[in-house]
Amino acid sequence: MAEGMPTRALVSVHDLMPETLPAVLEILAFLERHGCPPATLLVVPGGAWSPEQLATLKALARAGHPLAGHGWHHRIARLGGAAHWLHSRLISRNVAEHLALDEDGIVDLIGRCFDWFADQGFAAPTLYVPPAWAMGRIARARLAALPFRYYEVLSGVYDTDEGRLRRLPLLGYEADTGLRAAFLRFSNGASRALAGRRPIRIAIHPFDLGLRLADDLARDLHRYTPTGWPEPHAAPA
Repeated sequence: MAEGMPTRALVSVHDLMPETLPAVLEILAFLERHGCPPATLLVVPGGAWSPEQLATLKALARAGHPLAGHGWHHRIARLGGAAHWLHSRLISRNVAEHLALDEDGIVDLIGRCFDWFADQGFAAPTLYVPPAWAMGRIARARLAALPFRYYEVLSGVYDTDEGRLRRLPLLGYEADTGLRAAFLRFSNGASRALAGRRPIRIAIHPFDLGLRLADDLARDLHRYTPTGWPEPHAAPA
């Protein structure tokens, strides 16, 4: 990157569901200690949210954390083929819901996710992130007919209004095995090299502070300039 021009880091916290809420709150306290602005929170709607947990989520939204849709249950009952098996080994484990569905199933899941926010009294989110960034077998024309405007995948953020993908490098830290740590160190290194002056995405999962790349996460929060991204299209090309 050019001297004096630090790369912006677009920070998001994944997998916010009832059972991970305490860990997510710890992540947010960690980010605050590192001087980060409110992070985008990826909400999994399909769990048993209590009134108290929903109240906490609403307080986080009022504090400036943009909310995004993130699947429905964040787990699968079956694998969708060989490619899904490989994806599960390297990236997703058992969470890539879209890869186990056909196009109509993906459309239904995304629609239910969007409707949940209004049903619970939240403002309508503009961003949807499929679990493990795996969009699955769905045509972009079908996405354009769905209520979210932006869809984040491994390579970047797709804007349905503009009909284009903005490519943004991605950093992840969910390394609970040696294999996943090696894979993420390699992919993160490639993303850092590719970033240049473009924003880079920092994706944090609830238990990353206790995993093998926690020190890498802390260094990246100082290497880049963390910023919020309620509207991904606002990032410079």
